[in-house]
Amino acid sequence: MRRLRPLFALSFALAFPAWAAPPEASGEDLLGRTVFQVLIGELALREGAVDLSLQAWVDLAQRTRDPKVIARAAEIASYAGNNALALQLVRQWQAIEPDSVEARRVQITLLIQTRQLDALPELLTAQLASDNAADPEAFASSLLHLNRMFVRVPEKAAVLRLLDQVLPPYLGLPEAHFALAQGALAASDEQRALDEAGAALRLKPGWETAAVLQAKLLERRAPAQAIDFLKGFTKKYPAAQEARLALAQMLVAGKRLDEARGLYLQLARDFPEQPAVLYPAALLALQNDDRSTGQQLLEQLLQLPAIDKNNIHYLLGQIAQEAGQLETALEHFRQVNGGERLVPARARSAIILLNQNKREEALALLHATSGRTPAEKSQLFLAQAQLLREEGKEAAALDALLVGLKQLPDDVDLLYDAALTAERLGRYADMERHLRHLLSLQPEHAHALNALGYSLADRNLRLDEAGDLLLRASRLAPEDPFIMDSLGWLQYRQGKLNEALQTLRRAFQLKGDPEIAAHLGEVLWQLGQQDEARAVWQNALKRSPGNTTLQATVRKFQP
Repeated sequence: MRRLRPLFALSFALAFPAWAAPPEASGEDLLGRTVFQVLIGELALREGAVDLSLQAWVDLAQRTRDPKVIARAAEIASYAGNNALALQLVRQWQAIEPDSVEARRVQITLLIQTRQLDALPELLTAQLASDNAADPEAFASSLLHLNRMFVRVPEKAAVLRLLDQVLPPYLGLPEAHFALAQGALAASDEQRALDEAGAALRLKPGWETAAVLQAKLLERRAPAQAIDFLKGFTKKYPAAQEARLALAQMLVAGKRLDEARGLYLQLARDFPEQPAVLYPAALLALQNDDRSTGQQLLEQLLQLPAIDKNNIHYLLGQIAQEAGQLETALEHFRQVNGGERLVPARARSAIILLNQNKREEALALLHATSGRTPAEKSQLFLAQAQLLREEGKEAAALDALLVGLKQLPDDVDLLYDAALTAERLGRYADMERHLRHLLSLQPEHAHALNALGYSLADRNLRLDEAGDLLLRASRLAPEDPFIMDSLGWLQYRQGKLNEALQTLRRAFQLKGDPEIAAHLGEVLWQLGQQDEARAVWQNALKRSPGNTTLQATVRKFQP
């Protein structure tokens, strides 16, 4: 753009040969000249010739000393990145219009952009006083957004010091304390932020925005205290939707899922058109095996406009598939037309088609699905393996996974599925190789640690190593019932029957899985509690009559 400057000077020299002459001597048409120069400036800006536009406007500003012209010149100078020139122009503007609120606003903005915070206190103090005098109610609201002015300033501690200089006259307003809380939080002074949020609440006790901020600050150091605080606040102010939603989210984060589920369901009744409420309420219901409630909430979500419905159709398809409503499931899966759920929806559709003896259609659906990303390609290989597994072709499923691993050798999901498939085929060396590769990539993969540890314990091999693996897995996921089951089975192999019984009871309480029932029953039997063992097995068989591990265990002790 620098090459445009000589052209600009030349063009104007040709157009106005008496450029420097006094108007009365040259007889120049000042209005026409000004209009033409404005057009040059704006047309140059539109064409991207910013330097040319800036020259035209700055020259015009110097000649006319018109505040509007100077303001436009300053705006273009700022746009061109010439903040020093923009500040110079704004100071000229203020010299002409000393009481101009707009000139002061522009100068404040430019000083912030150039990080000249030390020059701001007097100007910002005057601006705040002016805004407060003009409209006190709007001023209080604008304080909530005061920190947005400094969002790109990295020196957050300096911003907080500036706020401390300019806000004292307004500390009777809760919004001023909220602004200080935001500034303190940005400056990593969490205690100060907590104090200021508390001060805002004392001035305005029912203000849920301040309550939510205080709760989130409390959550960083004492999650249970934050939950108790919000419980008290929402009990006192039951209409506080934002606070109730924040409370529900904290309950989920704290794994207090029963409480979270109840609160989300109540929120769903109170706010039936809020996706932020309905979706987590549906997920928590499904997690609790309450499919009826989950389905109802997801169907409510489908009726709402302007939301991504791919996830909703996928989950409804899952519900229908598990209920044996295969045509309904297919209909939902077909409506998943993009996003991360597309490939899983196609995979589930293929499995349904296979179960309907439509093998060719199932294969065609998978072949027509192209994975664009490594993750989607991985899901397709996993789906193909699952399809073969459903046909009883376990070895072919492993071959499909190995083809996938040739393309994606470090894919964690493929490695994990290949390991479990290899174990079912009795190919334990391959299983261990895949799991150790996976753990080299993700040393804290709890399920891989559990799978390897359980396999060693189940085959009564290297029990000390199995214990190390399972303890690592347990530390990563202490409430996982399947990891508890593995630990209990290891304790059984080590001859620690009473410890094994205690661990397996806890696992079975968390998850009534048939394989956990098989292990629990075996330990009970060995401890001489055969009647309870039979009861555990019989109840599990009623729920899962086709589970081969459970069947084998029962036959072992009751031929």
